[in-house]
Amino acid sequence: MGKGGSLSDSVIKKILLSYTYVAIWIFLSFTVIVYNKYILDKKMYNWPYPISLTMIHMSFCATLAFLLIKVFKLVEPVSMSRDLYLSSVVPIGALYSLSLWLSNSAYIYLSVSFIQMLKALMPVAVYSIGVLFKREPFKSDTMANMLSISFGVAIAAYGEARFDSWGVILQLGAVAFEATRLVLIQILLNSKGISLNPITSLYYVAPCCFVFLLVPWFFVEFPVLRETSSFHFDFLIFGTNSFCAFALNLAVFLLVGKTSALTMNVAGVVKDWLLIAFSWSVIKDTVTPINLFGYGLAFLGVAYYNHAKLQNMKAKETQKKPQPDEEAGRLLETREGEGHARSESED
Repeated sequence: MGKGGSLSDSVIKKILLSYTYVAIWIFLSFTVIVYNKYILDKKMYNWPYPISLTMIHMSFCATLAFLLIKVFKLVEPVSMSRDLYLSSVVPIGALYSLSLWLSNSAYIYLSVSFIQMLKALMPVAVYSIGVLFKREPFKSDTMANMLSISFGVAIAAYGEARFDSWGVILQLGAVAFEATRLVLIQILLNSKGISLNPITSLYYVAPCCFVFLLVPWFFVEFPVLRETSSFHFDFLIFGTNSFCAFALNLAVFLLVGKTSALTMNVAGVVKDWLLIAFSWSVIKDTVTPINLFGYGLAFLGVAYYNHAKLQNMKAKETQKKPQPDEEAGRLLETREGEGHARSESED
């Protein structure tokens, strides 16, 4: 195959890999969200302790990562100094724990469909913070695309039948912390040359998140749990739920590492659309025509973003620039540390 054909194959391979990572992440994120909703909802499993649930996830992830690295030695450990850990991992872990706590808490007050609508504001938050930290170049067309997605979400939210102010505050707070964390992953890890694979990332981040969550847990949920004598730990429910969260952690690390934080959050709009359909048909959440119209606009914004990204990749291959453009450069940086980041038990 000629040189031009090789370039075309390279573009196709990148596209297929990107969409494969996105598809895996959407499936696992969908599963964890529905599973967490089932556990936390008072009308379902009736265990409304989001901090405790997140701590169970973190304990499971940290333990499994420790076994794979230290006991079975299936993964090569990474040397990290105390100063590097404090300056790079701790800030990301703090934001991560806050994001998960608030996001899981919102499921107690809001429907799955409405929460997904609010989460679709994430691309605008990530892009804005990326521009603020000079990780994203300001482009009027990209900003217009982000605003069109937000406008669609605003229309969809206007038709919400079940509105709870406290739940909205919790979810918007989670969006803010999550967007900041996703940008800091690239700044703090990439800029210091840290190369972490998904397992070593969990090995360092999960214990940090657990420690941060201990403080609110002690004051908010521990007193209530101490007075609840009827609860018995269900190893099947919490074990399978934690395993799904662990798999989702790996998928998110890979998605951010192989593409970008912005790509992950725009792909999240697609996942949210699927969840809205599921919540309407299975959970029986109320979804109005205004909801559907607004989210349709958001979906068009996602399609436009994907088209623009494809065109940029083709242009990069054709021009064979020695220095890639801003977004491609960020993609290459994150590839050096295969899947730097994170994790979610999102939701």
